[in-house]
Amino acid sequence: MTTTTARSEQSVQGAGQVEIRSIDYVPESERHGKAWHLGPVWFQGNAQLSTLAVGAIGVAAGLNLIWSVIAIVLGTLIGTLFMAFHSAQGPKLGLPQMIQSRAQFGYFGSLLPVIVAVLLFIGFNVFNTILGGQVIQQLFPSWGKVVAYLPVVILSLGLTIFGYQLIHVGLRWATWLFIIAYGVFTIGALFTVGPPHGSFNLNKFQGGLFLLQFGAVVSYQLTWAPYVSEYSRYLKRDTPSGTVFWWTYWGSVIGGIVPFLVGAFILSVATSAAPVEQVHHVANQIFGGFGTIIMICSLPGLVAVTAMNMYSGALSTLTTVDTVKRIRPTFTARWTSIGFITVAGTVLALTLSSNFLTNFSAFLTMILYFMIPWTAVNLMDFFFVRKGNYAIRELFKPRGLYHAWGWRGLTAYAVGFVVMIPFMSIPTIYTSPVAKSLSGGDLSPFIGFPVAAVLYLLLARDIDVASETRIALEQHALLESEALAHEEIGEEQSFEVGARVADEFEAARLERHPGA
Repeated sequence: MTTTTARSEQSVQGAGQVEIRSIDYVPESERHGKAWHLGPVWFQGNAQLSTLAVGAIGVAAGLNLIWSVIAIVLGTLIGTLFMAFHSAQGPKLGLPQMIQSRAQFGYFGSLLPVIVAVLLFIGFNVFNTILGGQVIQQLFPSWGKVVAYLPVVILSLGLTIFGYQLIHVGLRWATWLFIIAYGVFTIGALFTVGPPHGSFNLNKFQGGLFLLQFGAVVSYQLTWAPYVSEYSRYLKRDTPSGTVFWWTYWGSVIGGIVPFLVGAFILSVATSAAPVEQVHHVANQIFGGFGTIIMICSLPGLVAVTAMNMYSGALSTLTTVDTVKRIRPTFTARWTSIGFITVAGTVLALTLSSNFLTNFSAFLTMILYFMIPWTAVNLMDFFFVRKGNYAIRELFKPRGLYHAWGWRGLTAYAVGFVVMIPFMSIPTIYTSPVAKSLSGGDLSPFIGFPVAAVLYLLLARDIDVASETRIALEQHALLESEALAHEEIGEEQSFEVGARVADEFEAARLERHPGA
């Protein structure tokens, strides 16, 4: 007992230690933290300038303020549900989010949603880097674009290299800074900014623009779905799912709804203004020099959320590479994947910074279309089909229990995506006939999600869940042993030891269950 306890205490990562895990399973001896830690993570994940920009999409397009507010509130409450349900998966499986997709889509079939996730992380970092650069340029107007981007990129990279624990701590501290600074800003803006005439006229409803703002908020919240398990997978396995869900949900709702609304409010009077410039301008109207203060206080949040994108993007990049060619999740592999995400996001940020709100809205919409059927299939499988019981070792086998191609998940995904096409509306790129009749309104999420979800439930009725659960229970001790071997004898040897132990386990299993 003493040895086990000591090993458990030693294996818990501190904020100043570099994380050793990447796409591999987190053993129970390394699980730590409290469910409430997720509250600040998802509050601060949302409470930053890119969220404020999303809140301004409706008013920038011509929707009046009151209907923008209603669209934002409804979109936040509904869109956050999906990502919060994904958060409950982390403690149960101890895995990054996208690895789990192999159970529904198959080892190779999961490549599509994983690649989409990589593009998502890169895309968000493009926009976060642009915003960070604009903040720096408000503080130092003479700085060029390249130099202005460097502080955000370098600080975010440092957080990412240390990994999970330091990101958690950084988000906690950034939360308090945001609450104080933007609390003053919000109250001051209410007395400083005079919204335009007709802002609160409920009779000026524009259905298409309402759906545009609503869809942007739902998409913004839903696009957290590929992240969430990353930040709950170190929690103890017996952490109640409901507790994980609610801390994630309300953290994200409160952290999102405030900057969404602030963005809509301050940009309703200057719909063509850049969000960062308008924040700086309004802050200086509140009192002299507050513009500089609010810019400085905005940086930690941007750094933290950029680090989240680098971290999760690196995990999805490793998942992509591992799917094509089995790799060892070493420090070198982890740092290489972090470097890829960092370079890709920074280079694109240098070339895609014009017309910010339009580009961001189009990006969110396109990602939404690919994420809707994925999240439907993933959540249905976890909560209603397999009910959280997965043979985790089999997720790492190309032709294991979950097969190379998961025809059920792929079919439900494809059908869910196709039925959305007649309803899609991507700003400046494509507007479907139905969307045109709704002045650009996008109904596709309300079609794609239920279709993919129901179809998957129907196709999954013949899955032998009892047999899979039995295999998962049989392999649990081996799973823990392999994970600890990774820690105790080093990354390079652990694969060889794990393979040998796995062979012995498989031989013993076949002896107990001939013909299995």
